[in-house]
Amino acid sequence: MIHYNLRCSAEHGFDGWFANSASFDKQAALGLVECPMCGDTKVERALMTPAVSTSRAVAPPEPAAASKPEGMPQVPTMTGGGRIPAQLVSMLQKLRAEIEQNCDYVGPELAEEARKIHRGESEERGIYGEATADEAEALADEGIELRQIPWVPRADG
Repeated sequence: MIHYNLRCSAEHGFDGWFANSASFDKQAALGLVECPMCGDTKVERALMTPAVSTSRAVAPPEPAAASKPEGMPQVPTMTGGGRIPAQLVSMLQKLRAEIEQNCDYVGPELAEEARKIHRGESEERGIYGEATADEAEALADEGIELRQIPWVPRADG
């Protein structure tokens, strides 16, 4: 998966996740990438700040894993029990649909498949699935990035 900062023609900034840069280019050309604020489909990649290592101690990326859809509550909540705003739920549902459409589900084999991709033993591609907290921490220790995404129920029910 690749993360982009995006900007629409109305100058709204937002994030997007894609299987690779070609996937973004194709979807943007077809008008499939839309601004969550105004619905504009004239979207471009915005200037991004690269992650640069320094000699100073830098905190590693937050290790986490995608969780199973069955484990999510029907009404998505945030830490502390507050309800997720409807606009955010909608954005997360769109993100889920993009992930399911453009990435391979590897289930509980997420950690091992991520290692194979990292070592060049498996085709480089976007994957998603489940990993334990210990597996996610071990991946982070090996320099393999893993991101947790709130797995809300699908928009279509």
